[in-house]
Amino acid sequence: MVEAGSGVVIHVTSIQRQMPLHDATLPYASAKAALRTYSKGLANELAPKGVRVNAVSPGGIQTGAYQNFVDLLAEGNKVTRDEAEQTIFDSLGGVPLGRFARTQEIADLIGFLVSDRASSIAGAEYVIDGGTVPTV
Repeated sequence: MVEAGSGVVIHVTSIQRQMPLHDATLPYASAKAALRTYSKGLANELAPKGVRVNAVSPGGIQTGAYQNFVDLLAEGNKVTRDEAEQTIFDSLGGVPLGRFARTQEIADLIGFLVSDRASSIAGAEYVIDGGTVPTV
């Protein structure tokens, strides 16, 4: 039994749920889509009990692994790092901000969502992707 007003749940999904790459990330994208649906349903169930459930959906993230991937792509294709990174952005249809999110930016968003400043936010999804997902 959940005690009233006792918590916050943050699910980390992905923009891949909206932009699956059929030849590379379909199983991952499917799992993230299911998690988003679960998150919304759980929010509706738990909000009356004082538990807020929200989702954060990052796009690309600037991590060490990502930097290594860019280096390998640049080396393998004999292009600059900037050209290699642009190839990645182009494969996603573009990243209008011109860069992926930093890990601290994602942490800051999650920190806000678990804080009392977000006490009226429940069942929401926050996309942090530098504008990658096109507006419909």
